[in-house]
Amino acid sequence: MAKTAIAYKEKMKEISVLSFICSCLYPETRKNIMGDFDDMDIKPITKRASGQAFEVILKPSSPVSDVAHCVTTPPKRDISLEDIQKKLEAAEERRRSQEAQVLRALAEKREHERDVLLKAMEENSNFSRMAEEKLQLKMDQIEENRQTYLAIMMDRLQEKERHAQEVRRNKELRNSVTE
Repeated sequence: MAKTAIAYKEKMKEISVLSFICSCLYPETRKNIMGDFDDMDIKPITKRASGQAFEVILKPSSPVSDVAHCVTTPPKRDISLEDIQKKLEAAEERRRSQEAQVLRALAEKREHERDVLLKAMEENSNFSRMAEEKLQLKMDQIEENRQTYLAIMMDRLQEKERHAQEVRRNKELRNSVTE
């Protein structure tokens, strides 16, 4: 497939150059201005206002053509034991570096989690302390109000008791005067 695509690109370059030369030399139109190619058919399509149009049909590759277009690979250079050793050491160093980076990231993540946990615990402690202080103040206020209420009630009770004693005394005095 790659060979066909490369061949197609090369043929298109040839066609454009050939078409330009032919159009300069022979301005009249011809039926088959394109040449015959072994691996593709080119059919002109009706002329357009913007220029010429062609339909390019690629022929399937045959085993014979593969041999003709065979490109040799560049020769491999000999790799020495030292080169292999250097590559292995470089790979080991990259692995260590990556491992150290992952460990650093994990340590930073753990430290961040610990900081967040400590901050949450501190906030919870502060909230608990503040809530306890508020509750204590409220309890003190309630106790103070209760003591005040009890003192007022005791004063009223003593006042009623004095009034009752006075009424009893007045009654006894009336009774003793009437008798």
